[in-house]
Amino acid sequence: MPKTESNPITLGTSAPDFILPDADGNLFTLAEFKDSPALLVAFISNRCPFVALIREALAQFARDRAGQGLAVVAINSNDAEAHPEETLERIGIEAKTYGYGFPYLKDSSQRVAKAYGAACTPDFFLYDRDRKLAYHGQFDDARPGNGKDVTGTDLRAAVEAVLKGEVVGADQVPSIGCNIKWTAGNEPSWFSTAA
Repeated sequence: MPKTESNPITLGTSAPDFILPDADGNLFTLAEFKDSPALLVAFISNRCPFVALIREALAQFARDRAGQGLAVVAINSNDAEAHPEETLERIGIEAKTYGYGFPYLKDSSQRVAKAYGAACTPDFFLYDRDRKLAYHGQFDDARPGNGKDVTGTDLRAAVEAVLKGEVVGADQVPSIGCNIKWTAGNEPSWFSTAA
């Protein structure tokens, strides 16, 4: 199965703003989460087996950490015209089916994915209270077919550090998944057709 690794992003980079809809027509911006001491921005997909492997654990992870100050927002940037399972309507169905207690938004223009430097699904960006990038790595080392349990170990440790006001170690394992399905002619410079 083709795999794409997340792009290297400099820690300390500020979170780009966005204004994106969910399936119910609500618009969300970065400012919606200003009161949370930690913010996880997760680029995910409805169709990627790497996301399918962890989506229930991600939903539970977000529920478990919500009372501790972690806000989560998921973004789908895949081309919905070429991949109809990635439409806004299907995002709403996905969110309800898997119990996402966080906003799941559609980035139809793909501008937000480009602003963040997102390359794959899943692609996790964890920001501290000042919305500086503290962690950009994997959920854990489980991959489709590798037999490892989905634990969220890597992301959990990073979130715990951020919520304590500690610096997350710089030795962060990149996330791996399906490449974002870019609209033809809209591919960013880092996109590889081999992925």
